[in-house]
Amino acid sequence: METATLIGYVGEGGELLGVGVIATGMVAGTVRYLWRLAKRDPEAYPDYRHTTARTLLLGLEVLVAADVIRTVAVAPTFQNVAVLACIVAIRTFLGWTLQLEMEGRWPWQRAQVPPPATIAPHNGE
Repeated sequence: METATLIGYVGEGGELLGVGVIATGMVAGTVRYLWRLAKRDPEAYPDYRHTTARTLLLGLEVLVAADVIRTVAVAPTFQNVAVLACIVAIRTFLGWTLQLEMEGRWPWQRAQVPPPATIAPHNGE
């Protein structure tokens, strides 16, 4: 089997994996949401949004990797690389907005860590 053909299959497998991650995560997240909703859990919807965003973020990362494999390894023409750059830019922007939605900060911003708890000195009272 020719190397380019094998790499093409690997890229297609990556795309199927990315779609599978998104589809499986959405189904599992929806089932979990409906279960928690039936139990009247007040955190059901915020958790569902967080789970959905994480699922989409992971799926987008897998899809970008598959696109890179297929484009660079199989047909690295200037036009294909330009199309890949546009796809990666769009998916990166989507990933950043999903992370902003999940964590309330941009990926390049530091996470706010609460200050360590201090123990008040004991007066002997």
